[in-house]
Amino acid sequence: MIPWLHANDPFPNVASALSEATGAPGLLAAGGDLSPQRLLEAYRQGIFPWYSTGQPILWWSTDPRMVLPTDRFIISASLRKKLKQVQSSMATNGRWQVRFDSAFEQVMHACAEPRKNDIGTWITDSIINSYSELHRLGFAHSTEVWLEGKLVGGAYGVAIGRMFYGESMFARVPDASKIALAWLVHFLKNQGVSMIDCQQETAHLASLGAAPIPRAEFIAHLAQSVNLPKIENWHPLAPF
Repeated sequence: MIPWLHANDPFPNVASALSEATGAPGLLAAGGDLSPQRLLEAYRQGIFPWYSTGQPILWWSTDPRMVLPTDRFIISASLRKKLKQVQSSMATNGRWQVRFDSAFEQVMHACAEPRKNDIGTWITDSIINSYSELHRLGFAHSTEVWLEGKLVGGAYGVAIGRMFYGESMFARVPDASKIALAWLVHFLKNQGVSMIDCQQETAHLASLGAAPIPRAEFIAHLAQSVNLPKIENWHPLAPF
């Protein structure tokens, strides 16, 4: 059993999250709310919400935890060629543009669109409203890729101190999400962010350099990074 959170109830210790044998590894608690205070409290402790329409709010802390070290981001030869093309286009105000925080809610709605073979999304209206409030408060940020004035790719996540928690990405043209991630990773690395939380372990993330680490190691990293000064000036920084 997992605890049900009422207003002002603290989160249980992440070590009490369900194990692999339960069929819901990492599930920690249910209930509570999605207020900015609750969300920031969760992220500071390595906890994140993940649930579908019709379910209560479910809180997770997975072990191991998938993370992307910013100095290990893998750029393939084909992606490198595309990034240089985009960078060249941006220098001449051409077809491609990469921006930060110019269309946060649009990025969230695009990430919520069903993917192939999906029947729903965990990015519910409540999630969009709550993270949009975090964005207004300066804790959530988006990277957007524009092609001929149209939003074709992007990513968004939460930033606390010098820690970034990646939430979701999308692409409407090939490589657009990877372009967004490359710009984001390079910016964060230059801001002293050494690790991006990826939450879920996938082959796609692994191909980009992400790898699982023990939850205890992840929590220890959080304890230091979330208390560092926050990033004040978010601006795209070209990978090359």
